[in-house]
Parts: sequence; structure tokens; C-alpha cells
Amino acid sequence: MSAGTYSPKPGAAPVGRMIAAQTALETRMLLRNGEQLLLTVVIPSLLLALFSTVDVVDTGAGRAVEFLAPGVLALAVMSTAFTGQAIATGFERRYGVLKRLGASPLPRWALMTAKTLSVLVTEVLQIALLTVIALALGWSPQGDPLSVLLLLVLGTAAFSGLGLLMAGTLKAEATLAAANLVFLLLLVGGGVIVPLEKFGAAGDVLALLPISALSDGLRDVLQGGASMPWGDALILAVWAVLGLGAAARFFRWE
Repeated sequence: MSAGTYSPKPGAAPVGRMIAAQTALETRMLLRNGEQLLLTVVIPSLLLALFSTVDVVDTGAGRAVEFLAPGVLALAVMSTAFTGQAIATGFERRYGVLKRLGASPLPRWALMTAKTLSVLVTEVLQIALLTVIALALGWSPQGDPLSVLLLLVLGTAAFSGLGLLMAGTLKAEATLAAANLVFLLLLVGGGVIVPLEKFGAAGDVLALLPISALSDGLRDVLQGGASMPWGDALILAVWAVLGLGAAARFFRWE
């Protein structure tokens, strides 16, 4: 039999093409999941619209939307990179999906890359939607877009590492409960809706949380027009290194 009889040539596709295909699959699965859509789209949108139009929480001087919009953007990043990813990955691990994918031609690092890219795609859609809602409510963002982008990337890295760490070390049911509990606790105590000053001395400790650093950093830039808030960026960078490093060390595929 002459060479060239078989076409296309058997073998794995290029890694870049496999990552692109897996990213598209992960994104479609995320957008089709009702619970994930509730966390990533519905809850942040409702919180932004409700607390911007109803005087429930004292957000200080100025319009409420100016304080709330940066915090809800931070919440959107957390809901996708941490809560949504932790729950989805935890159940994939339980059902053996990760084990089977790990044995496929797709390298494990490429699978994690595809999951990260899927998170980023979803965040772009989230931020676009929330920005439109905030602008319709009278939001007037300021500041340097590059500073905002850097904060969002650092926040994504921090929350993604923590989400993968949780999904790779706890059982799926425990991950589901813990991820939702952490989401609710950080929503209340992370400076998203309620200013950290309202918590008194505990506010100094809460400011070290990744959601607080991301909320405050975005608020400094978008509300106050400040330059890059390096203190908040450093906090996010430390969480990112710790979270991703621990996830790489302790993640169990089965």
C-alpha cells in the first residue's frame, strides 16, 4: 500500500487547535448551565439594578451606582472564576470527566488553559452586560482602562487558583456547598455592596480579601479616577500566586 493512502493523517491535532476546541466546549457548557447563569449573570445584574435604584444601603456621597458598579464587576469575576469554576470542575472530577480528559491527547496543562480561557470569555460577556446596565443607570466611569484590565486579570488569576484548589481537593458536594457559602459571605463582607468602613476595625482585615482588593481597586480607578492602586494589585497578586501554586501542588484528578 503506497504512502498517502490515509487522509487526513492519523494523530492528535495541534495543541493550539485542541485548546481552542476545548475552550469553545467549556464556554458552551457554562452558558447552557442554568445555575451558572444565575451566579454569573442574573444575581450581579439584579444586585446592580436593585441597590442602584432603591435606597437600602448607605454607599456614601454621590450616586449609589458609582459605588456599586465597580463592586458588582468584581463580584462577576468572583462568580465565574471562583464559584462557577469550582463547582463545575468539582463535579467533572467526581464523574471521572477530568480523568478521561487527562488520558486524552489534550495535555493536562492545556485543559487548565482552556478552562481559564473559557472563564475569560465569560467575563468579557459579563462585564459588557453589566457595563451597559450601569451606564443606563447613570454610571460615569473614569480612570485608566489599562489599570482596570490589569486588576481584572489579577483578580481572575486569584479567584481561579482558589476555585481550582477547592475543586481539586474537596468532594463535589462539599465544593458545591463551600463555594456557594464563600460567595455569599464575600458578597456581604467583601466591600461589594456595603463599604468596608461599616465593619469598623474588622474592615482592615476584610480589606486583605481578594474580593475586597478587587472591589476597592476598581472603585479607586473607576469612581475616583486614581492611578493604578498598587496596594490592591499586590494583594491580588499574592492571592494569585498562593492559589495557583497550591492548586498545582494539591489538585487531584480523580
